[in-house]
Formats: sequence, C-alpha cells, structure tokens
Amino acid sequence: MAFLRRAAAFCTPVKRRRATLRPGKSSSSCCSSSPVSRGASMPEAGRPGGCCPQDCGTLSPFSHSKQSPHCMHPPRGAGEGGKIGCGTPKNPPIRLQHPSLLPAQQREPAPGSSFSSSSSSSSSSIRSSFPLSVLPSPAGSMEGVEAYGFSAAMSGAFLVSSLLFAAFNRRLREPYMDEVFHVPQAQAYCHGSFLQWDPMITTLPGLYLLSVGVVKPAAWLFGWTGPIVCSTGMLRFINLLFSAGNFYLLYLLLLKIHQKNKAVSGFQRILSSLTLAIFPTLYFFTFLYYTDPGSVFFTLFAYLMCLYGNHKASALLGFCGFMFRQTNIVWTVFCAGNVVAEKLNEAWKTELLKKKDEKISAMKGSFPDLIRVLKFLIEYLISPKNLVTLVALTWPYIILVTAFFVFVFVNGGIVVGDRSSHEACLHFPQLFYFLSFTLFFSFPHLLTPTKISKFLLSLRKHPMQYSLITIISLCLVWKFTYVHKYLLADNRHYTFYVWRKIFQRHELVKYALVPAYIFAGWSFFDTLKPKPVFWTLMYFVCLLAVTVPQKLLEFRYFILPFLIYRLNIPFPSLSRQLLELAFYVAVNVVAFFLFLNKTFQWPNSVEVQRFMW
Repeated sequence: MAFLRRAAAFCTPVKRRRATLRPGKSSSSCCSSSPVSRGASMPEAGRPGGCCPQDCGTLSPFSHSKQSPHCMHPPRGAGEGGKIGCGTPKNPPIRLQHPSLLPAQQREPAPGSSFSSSSSSSSSSIRSSFPLSVLPSPAGSMEGVEAYGFSAAMSGAFLVSSLLFAAFNRRLREPYMDEVFHVPQAQAYCHGSFLQWDPMITTLPGLYLLSVGVVKPAAWLFGWTGPIVCSTGMLRFINLLFSAGNFYLLYLLLLKIHQKNKAVSGFQRILSSLTLAIFPTLYFFTFLYYTDPGSVFFTLFAYLMCLYGNHKASALLGFCGFMFRQTNIVWTVFCAGNVVAEKLNEAWKTELLKKKDEKISAMKGSFPDLIRVLKFLIEYLISPKNLVTLVALTWPYIILVTAFFVFVFVNGGIVVGDRSSHEACLHFPQLFYFLSFTLFFSFPHLLTPTKISKFLLSLRKHPMQYSLITIISLCLVWKFTYVHKYLLADNRHYTFYVWRKIFQRHELVKYALVPAYIFAGWSFFDTLKPKPVFWTLMYFVCLLAVTVPQKLLEFRYFILPFLIYRLNIPFPSLSRQLLELAFYVAVNVVAFFLFLNKTFQWPNSVEVQRFMW
C-alpha cells in the first residue's frame, strides 16, 4: 500500500506536466500524426526514457510500453509544429537529477517560462515521492540485463559442471594418473604432516596448501569427520570452484581489455567468457585434482589486477600462481611487461610525432620497421631516467622475479622433486606446435577465406622474407626437435596418437608441415595487429620463454598462452563466436565420452586406463 501511495503521488505531477508542455493542447493530442522514422522510438543515452510511439517526444521513465501516452517533452530538433523525430526539444526537458548536481544557472527554471511553476512543483513532487537512486536510465538497464545474463550463464555452467563432476566421481572414485601423487600429498598436509614430500612431484605445494585452507574450515563448519575430509572427491571439488572463478575472471578481463570497443554487446562478452571457460584442454581438468585450474585462476587474477594498475596485488597473486606451477613466473614478467609496453608506446608515439610520421600501424609490416623499433627500444632502455621510471612502476614484480632467481639458485633448478623427466632444452618446434594448437582451437578466427587470401597476397608481395623464414624454420625443426620418452610410451594421452599418426608416419612429415606452421604464425600475429607493437613483442618473448624450454609435448602447457592470446584478439562476428562455442562443446563431449566409457587395460596390468589430454 505504501508503494501504491508513492506511485499515485508520482503520477499526479506527471499529468500536470503533460498539460503544461503544450499550452492549449490536451495530453491526448500531444503526439504528431506524422509517421515515425526507423529507430525513432529507441531510447537515447543520458535521457530518462525513450521516444513516444508517434514521435512526439520522450516517454516517462516509468512508462515501459511503446503505447504509453506519458509523453514528457517534445522531440529534439522539433520545429514549431513538433513533427520531426526525436531530437532537441523546443522547450528544455525535465532532467530527473538532484538540483545540487546541476550548474547554478540550471537549478531554477528560466524566468517567464510557460511551465516554470509547474515544472518546479513537478520536480519537487518527484523528488519527494521517489528516491533518485531508483530512477532508471537506458545505460543502467542495459548493464542490468547483461548482469542478469552473465549470472544466468555462470549459474547454468556451474550446474552442468556439477553434474559432470558427479558423473566423473561415480565412474572414477580412486586417484588417476597424476592424482596418484597429488591426492596423497594433499591428504598428508590435511593430517598435519607438512614435512612429508613425494619426490615424484615436480611442482611447489600451492595446490595442497590451498586445499587444506579450504577443506579444513569447511569440515569444521559443517561438522564433517572421517574419510570424507580430504577425500579424493572433496579435493577434486576445489578445482570445480576454481573453474567458476575462471569464468568470472575471463568475463572481467574481456570487459577491461575491450572496454573501448563500444560495438561489442554484452551478449558477445558473455558468450566469449563461456567459450573460454569451457576451453577443452582446461575444462577437462576441472574434474580431476590437477594444478591447472588453480594455476590459471591466479595467473588471470594477477593479469586483471595489473590491467587495473594494482601492481602490488598483481605481484602477490603472481606469487600464488608460481606456487602452483613454477613456469607461471613468466606471466609475472608478462604483467610487468604490460606496464613497460605502455610507457614504450607513449614514448614511441611521441617520437613519431616529432618526426611527423603518422604510420604507427605500419611499424610491424617489414623488417626495416622491426629494426627501427628495436633500435628505439634499446635507446629507451639505456636511458637512466627511463630505467628509474620503469623500476618505480614495476618494483613489486622485480621483487618477485628476484625471489624466483634466488629459489632457482638455492634449489639448483626450476623443478622440485624428480628432475629426470623435466629437463630444460631449446625445443624451438614447441613454438610451431603451439601455433598449430592455436590454429586448431581458433579456426573460426584464424582459418577463414579472408585470412587465406590475405596470406597468399602477402606471400606474393614478400617472397624473399617468406623464403628466409622457411629456411630458418626448417633448420629449427632439423636441429632442435626432441622426443620425450613419455610421448612415445604413454598411450593414455592424445599427444601420443598425434605424434604416432602424424609425425611418425614418415621422416619427412615434420619438414612438410613447415608451410602450415608459417601460415599459422602469420594468421596468429595478424589477429594481434590492433595491439601496440611493444605489447606484441613482449607477449612473443613470454611465449618463447614458456614453450621453448619444455622438452615434453604436453597440451596443458599451452593453456595460459592461448587464453591470454584469445583474450586480446578483436571480437569476431557473432556467428563465428557461436561456431567456436559449438566446436568446444563438441570436443568436450567427445573427450568426456572417451574418458568415461572407452576404457582399456595394459597387457601386464589389471588397472583400468582412460584417454585424456
């Protein structure tokens, strides 16, 4: 009843105002009889409503129907007859805003105005009847719709993930694959044995420490006792929570990175977030007790804090990511590189303006441009003033990277535990494998007729450059291809079949794939052209650092560089986004089906084996 009384108090002054808008005319004759132009009824940003259906002005913010007669002011640009579409009103419109927020000359109606007294009373009645915070605006409505849509998508994804989680745990109650090492180690921590360590584990104990920090308080809160505490299923559930967090972080990152692109709709952002959240190589390990979901969570969180300028928090989150996987220190350097790249881009643009050269985007087009950029980079970095500025901006990251080098020196290497299977080497073809991996999972963006035609055109324009790249690539494949023993022996991983069915078919296959690598690399960097050149250089250096030293071909190592690449490329068309989502769903369905239903056994073992990434 109180709400109805307030609504009645609000509606009364609106009626009085309609009568004063057009002196001598009734509210029923407010709108012109002229036809409405297309788009005339769309709400305008910053105005309290939309256009009247007959193009007479702006609707009341509380009139949601197109047939509502609550016309609050005439259309913008209207002449004496008021028969033109929505535009500048003949008389100033009422703006539902607190008077203290208006300039002094706008706080009172103009003297002698035909509606000064009534507008004043109407405004006071509105303010007294409804708090200003409840007055809607078109922008707020759109943000609200996007928020509801994102909540629905995230809730639906979590529900589906929970059902899959239950199916995984019904079929696979015992630890599998690397869980054989991770689960007992976490359970030892749960029992307070923090000095116990399995020498076969090669990562730091971040996952186990966090698991204890989540499971133990939950067990105390809900009164859990016995085997359920720190059971395999309970530990796996930690990654389900990380998966939900990754979904949210991906959405926030897309929102931040593409905030200047007003053409991107909220639906597209939600769709891309959902697509990346179910990225097959990452999503599969949501249901097992592996380090990947937590590693991705803290790295993406650190990247988000870096973009918002909170570098201390970013470095702290980077340390958490490092505790999950040591190679994540590269992405801490990436965050610092974002800061450095921003300063370099500002200095570069200033340099170009001094030389009256506006071809900023052309600096990535040829080798002379690249040499020019590298020369500028060296000159910038050898300046003491510039170095002091960069150190002042990136000192949290510098502290963390310094601590990493101290750890490597004390530990005798980056790997803890068993080092025999994780030896660093210069495995340059790993870059080619990553580019092929990206081409496969981003084919809606990279493998299009337009991309292919542009690549062929570039090939015709620069034959010498591509010939040189081909020769270098062939040499790298010839001298730096390594085959890890796990790749040849473990037939539970998809990489085993990729290597056996493709690379081992003939000795020359690895050389025959070089043209495909070159196209994948060209298409990969072509999509990054909108990014500043120094950002691209910095990302490429981090990509080399995180892939090339790995001897083992493992798709899990490609997750983070792929996600960061995918977050930073321009939004594709809606149809391509839907195609990408459908492709990811199909790949996940096949992967889950094979894992849960197509089991096999080794000849000398009774254990059930399953296919996985």
